[in-house]
Amino acid sequence: MRKGGLNDWSIARDVHVGSTRLTRRFLDFVGNEKTTTALHAARVAASAGLLLPGNGKWRGAANVFLGLSNAALYPRHRYGTDGSDQVSTLVQTTTGLARLSSSENVQDTLMWYVALQANMSYLISGWVKLLGRPWRDGSALAGVMRTRTYGHEGFFRLAQRYPVPARYLAHGVLALECLFPIAYAKGGLLARPIIASAASFHVANGFLMGLGRFVTSFVSMHPMVAYTSTPKDHPAVAGRDDRALLTVLVTGAGAVATAAAVAGTRRARAADRYPGTRKLVTRHGNTLTYEARLSGRDSDPVIVFVPGMASTSEHFGWITDTLVSESDFDLVTYNRAGYAASTYAGGREFTLGESVDDLVDLIDGVVPAGRKVVIAGHSLGGEIARRTAGQLGDRLHGIVYLDSSHPGELIRSQQQSESAKKFSDGLSLFVGSLRAGLGILLVRPNWVNSLPANYRSRAFAQYADTRLWTAGTREWKATEKDFRSFDGELGEIDAHALVISAQRTVDRDPEHLLMHHELADAHRRRGKVVRTTVIDGADHDSMLTNARLSTRVSRRIQEFVTEISRTGEAVSDALKEEAR
Repeated sequence: MRKGGLNDWSIARDVHVGSTRLTRRFLDFVGNEKTTTALHAARVAASAGLLLPGNGKWRGAANVFLGLSNAALYPRHRYGTDGSDQVSTLVQTTTGLARLSSSENVQDTLMWYVALQANMSYLISGWVKLLGRPWRDGSALAGVMRTRTYGHEGFFRLAQRYPVPARYLAHGVLALECLFPIAYAKGGLLARPIIASAASFHVANGFLMGLGRFVTSFVSMHPMVAYTSTPKDHPAVAGRDDRALLTVLVTGAGAVATAAAVAGTRRARAADRYPGTRKLVTRHGNTLTYEARLSGRDSDPVIVFVPGMASTSEHFGWITDTLVSESDFDLVTYNRAGYAASTYAGGREFTLGESVDDLVDLIDGVVPAGRKVVIAGHSLGGEIARRTAGQLGDRLHGIVYLDSSHPGELIRSQQQSESAKKFSDGLSLFVGSLRAGLGILLVRPNWVNSLPANYRSRAFAQYADTRLWTAGTREWKATEKDFRSFDGELGEIDAHALVISAQRTVDRDPEHLLMHHELADAHRRRGKVVRTTVIDGADHDSMLTNARLSTRVSRRIQEFVTEISRTGEAVSDALKEEAR
């Protein structure tokens, strides 16, 4: 807590700058060094008092004080707190209220509350682990044991030496957590072995992982599990009020129904087409939805926007709105198969070549014959744009790479390679959570709120829809397979190019800047305009979603398209003059 320390309140208080003035004043009072010290001293006294014999109401008051003071100090000790603090607050406060109450029905309700929280803590933890591949294949336990923070070198070496028992142990932990509620089956027949196994699990974690506080905090919930799982005909629980369980089950059923209704509403919103949106069926049977602003001019190229992975055309909202208001360029925006209202036919192994074919079919079907195109692709969309060169030929006038992917990034960038597996696990977790109906718990992310107002509700509905993440997973698997087999050579492209990099992307991994320059070099031929630029202060997403940054990007695109249009006209005039 000393000045400059991790929990220096003069620094930590900045986290709560968005709170109300009353909340900030309270936290500043608690954060004062004298107040903090006094609260800790009082907590020691209350804890010591609870170790004394007796069963008076003062014990309940001590419990409640410990729970509330722990919650009050939680922001003060932002670093160093963990799940054990949350469980301690829950148990101390709830049991304190039960001790202070003279109603047995209230006491039973509070005991059920703690017991249900215990079941949820194990159940949710287990099912979240089940979504991750390391726990399913049994490698997670050894993986945890090899870390410096929570690991144990001796146990890690044992797990390496005996992988089969280690895998069975990992699966045993998974089964214990996922199946914890079976403690209530058959009149609580399995309650004792389940509780004993959970307690042993926490003791082992305390020894191996240093999570000693988890032993006392989580085991403190077990008596409530034992109490509520005991058959009602047992004398020790005679007359127990179980209405809390029924209330929770009914409420849970209502929550499931509400979650389903919200998911259905979001799906309808995400799949709904804007007025004027049209569709096109590609050679692969995929249906692409698109919007187009096309004039009768033949001189200027049409700008076609290609979203990144797990993104939709709404991400280009600021850029396209700026282009519409500040220029008369013709535009086409679309969503790839599986995103928003576009549908994926399936029935075959997906490859990036299919997305390239779909884009070419869209251009051939939408852009009037004879008109050239400039393709602007963000992230993976940039790589898809690059690969269209072989099919579009001289119809491809230019490519705008917006913080684009490079096919060698998983081989050349250690950061990208290491994050690939985490990204795969994150996608699986997101898809699994949405399919389980947890999308109702999603909070609208800041980038959605940064989009133009008329795009926000649809963008969030797409973000919370399983289809977007399923499509993203499909594309990621194909991308990872494709990129890891890249031979290291970028073919020459006979088109102009504008490569726009986000500053934070290239600052974080300088290899990306080198790869972005390679994208530009692939276009450097006689008579071709090639420009590179870095958007200061932008990251991979904010260059699209931030109004100020995306306006700069839009104007770079305008300048580039204007320049290459004039270059094309000059070349055309020169050819005509030469013909004369």
